[in-house]
Amino acid sequence: MGFSSAGRARTSTLDIAYEQAGPAGGPPVILLHGFPYDVRSFDEVAPRLAARGAFVLAPYLRGFGGTTFCEESTMRSGQQAALGHDLVGFMDALEIGSAVLAGYDWGGRAACVTAALHPERVTGLVTVDGYNLQDIAAANDPTRPDWEQAFWYQFYFHSERGRRGLDRNREELCSLLWRSWSPTWAGAGAAFAASAASLHNPDFVDVVIHSYRHRYGLADGDPRYQRTENLLAKQPPITVPAVLLETGADGLPGPSPAGDRAFFTGPYEHRLLRDVGHNPPQEAPEEFADAVEALLSATL
Repeated sequence: MGFSSAGRARTSTLDIAYEQAGPAGGPPVILLHGFPYDVRSFDEVAPRLAARGAFVLAPYLRGFGGTTFCEESTMRSGQQAALGHDLVGFMDALEIGSAVLAGYDWGGRAACVTAALHPERVTGLVTVDGYNLQDIAAANDPTRPDWEQAFWYQFYFHSERGRRGLDRNREELCSLLWRSWSPTWAGAGAAFAASAASLHNPDFVDVVIHSYRHRYGLADGDPRYQRTENLLAKQPPITVPAVLLETGADGLPGPSPAGDRAFFTGPYEHRLLRDVGHNPPQEAPEEFADAVEALLSATL
């Protein structure tokens, strides 16, 4: 494992489990995993950054690993605003004023939400595949049929059959997504085993199902996050220094992230990872760490 210790951070909503590496006095870096992954994605990234003097933290997102809700009555929301609030709450709980944020998939969304709405908390942003804020108003506009085919799991989760399927077959389903989304990564199936336990969090199914329904306007959000969702609906720009990583072999297709350039109004760099799939920190840890290092170097 690439982390040296583990801890917990309590926010108003969550008791967040996290892992850390590097000197506590170093510049903070927060690494944010996606669905259906966990912090094991960063096992080879964390020691690289720690060796460069960074204080590296990797929280388990809501519904994953050892992260739990403080109150049973709290809605198990997976909406984008909730992920952003969780990240800011995590930073507040650990008294981290600002940090470099680096994430992909759901974690990239949490990082982009925070960078867009709280730029004073973000010294730099590494985001995989572009501007990860959801345009919910346009979510039901159809795309190319071959892309729609790859989104089968999202449409599956819209049904109660899909909820039961995720609950009953979560490891088989999520392993399939890992392998499908990283077609050039021969080790995807074996690596999945180290993260599978995180999918057995008691809130995993509720959070995931809500996420994939809310983003299509099929489920109401948690009212506590409505103001934030209203701000995100305006598609705010990201003004902080950013490195955008484009995956060249992602099995989950979509528009080129180069089309998102206008959303980034601060210092910006685009890097193509040619033979890398959906999980760049685990498939290309050196390149991912180098992107974070570029932002750290610029802030020192």
